[in-house]
Amino acid sequence: MICDVLIIKDGLPLLSKSFCNSTNIKKLFSEVDNLIMVSGFFSALNSFSDSFEDMGTISELKLSNNNLKLSFLKDSNISDLIYLATYDNNSNLRNVQTFLKKISVSFLQKFNIDQIVKWNGKLDSFKSFGSVIEQLINEEEKCKQTQYNDQVVDWLRSFESEPDDAILQKSESETIDSVPEYFNYIPIFTTSKKINPKYYLTGDTSIVVYEKINGKKTVNQISIELNVNQNQVYNVCKNLVKLGFISFD
Repeated sequence: MICDVLIIKDGLPLLSKSFCNSTNIKKLFSEVDNLIMVSGFFSALNSFSDSFEDMGTISELKLSNNNLKLSFLKDSNISDLIYLATYDNNSNLRNVQTFLKKISVSFLQKFNIDQIVKWNGKLDSFKSFGSVIEQLINEEEKCKQTQYNDQVVDWLRSFESEPDDAILQKSESETIDSVPEYFNYIPIFTTSKKINPKYYLTGDTSIVVYEKINGKKTVNQISIELNVNQNQVYNVCKNLVKLGFISFD
């Protein structure tokens, strides 16, 4: 979450707003003398980075004594105008930078550039903008809550199962599509069944398959009854076809 917002102009604190009640940063920003020192430091820090183009601008700092980070945004319309925010680990830099851009746009909409450039250094000159920052904070929190709620709903929906009849239809459809056509062939005897299969067939599986052939059951049905792979049943039947004992309907 956003803990503090500080707007700095010419190294001085133009406006400070805190939204956190239990951090060391809040105490630091609540005292005028500290605000002036902090504002001067961060203004100098950004000026230093601007002096070395290859270094780029400073966008984030981490404080070692707590879990707060500081993000900066320099206004491109007014020189020496900096927006600063402190935030915890529940927020990321990209979102905080977007939030600071919203503040910068809103600030220039509420006050014209001439007012800001000619600011006399009094802290209460732009005090009314504090309510705008609060509104932006509330919008940010509502947006996060909405995103969180949507994620929870999607997560819960992922556990919803399809209706039984839908699953059955899907299963039957997949079975029909996945079973080769010859698994639905019906083996029919072309000679008397009073032969001894042991004379012609090898293996127990071949014999039990032979015993299940009755001219009505498909290869797939026989495999289900015997709990035998369909390909095994089909291969046994093919051997019986070659021997002249059966044919396929």
